[in-house]
Amino acid sequence: MKRTIILLIAVFSLTASAKKAVKDSGTSFAREVLQPYVESGRLAGAISVFYKDGVQETCCIGYADVAARRPIRMDNVFMQCSQTKGFCGVTIAKLVEEGCLSLDDPVSKYLPEFKELWVLDGEKDGIRTLHRAKNVLTVRMVLNHTGGFPFECSAKRNDVRGGGWSGGGPLRQIASVAAGSPIMFEPGTREMYSNTGIDIGAAVVEVITGMKWEQYLKQEVLDPLGMKSTWFWPTDKQLKKKIELYETKENAPAEWREEMAWEQRPYNDSHVFASAGAGLWTTASDQLKFYKMLMNLGIGENGVRILKEETVKSILAVSTRPEGLGGYSLGLSAPVKDSEDAWFGHGGAWGTNCSVNWHKRQLKLWVVQNAGGGQPWSGDWNKASERFFAQPIGQSGVDAYTGRIK
Repeated sequence: MKRTIILLIAVFSLTASAKKAVKDSGTSFAREVLQPYVESGRLAGAISVFYKDGVQETCCIGYADVAARRPIRMDNVFMQCSQTKGFCGVTIAKLVEEGCLSLDDPVSKYLPEFKELWVLDGEKDGIRTLHRAKNVLTVRMVLNHTGGFPFECSAKRNDVRGGGWSGGGPLRQIASVAAGSPIMFEPGTREMYSNTGIDIGAAVVEVITGMKWEQYLKQEVLDPLGMKSTWFWPTDKQLKKKIELYETKENAPAEWREEMAWEQRPYNDSHVFASAGAGLWTTASDQLKFYKMLMNLGIGENGVRILKEETVKSILAVSTRPEGLGGYSLGLSAPVKDSEDAWFGHGGAWGTNCSVNWHKRQLKLWVVQNAGGGQPWSGDWNKASERFFAQPIGQSGVDAYTGRIK
């Protein structure tokens, strides 16, 4: 009985420690380098967060809407695009952890239409040459972009309104269309970045759980972490305060863009389908909750455990690809080999990015809605992050994430 009480006290202490408030760094490295770009108008607005062992620099600079002079804020929604992939990776990791799934299971075990696949050898005069795939397509392959699938399947053509990340159809339907289309190479032999592969992984989740993937994500990840502003269908109220899209111009103020071909208005009506490859709306505050969970090896800053430490270390924080094919895990960019200086995370098409180093408990988050023209401030921002992480952190921040619950 005494031993049980001690254990409960220890668990409570660790959880309470994880909930401790983050301390302000008192630095302004990001603001110093970004201010000139905002003053010139080339950068409409951005959010930068540097975090190191309980100490955080938060910079909200410029505007979410330049014309309305509405300042950018941590609670403004934005389209995170491909950062959605990491959320799918976490749902797959949960099922692996629970023994419901092996990464080397054939996809056809759950989606029978993938039993026979055809590889495209070439095309001449409109005639395709194909051969039957020899390699077995596995769950691992579709999550790390080595399955051979194109970026998007024919059900999501971006030249048809509503056919981008938010359109196309239900995940199970997208998977079926992909299974009936030629793949680009033998599974597991090359890499090709593919939203389709991630959507197939999400369809596998649906078969195993008996739930829509987005509902399983909400139940097992979003709600437990308190990510109340993250969803595929932002409310009208949220959209009124969203971070607007801007195209960077050479030596001129950024130009407002109404929408992008892959993500078209209206953003929350019946044409919108959940896509695991890209499509989640979120806020900077919510993004921090997700990535800090990864940084802290599965436990959220609210003390809720989403994944076991070893699960994050073994299949999210390090590459799951065959040797020689670069680093990528399950919906996350990850190093080939783990080390004290290894970072993992993901970016999005509109310029967003977040990555973490679990060894040093470091995080860097960048939020912008860039509609093209490049990000000339990137080099300066990277230097600002280097300056932040190079500074010594006092004992004041050490207790922010003391220990981790097994």
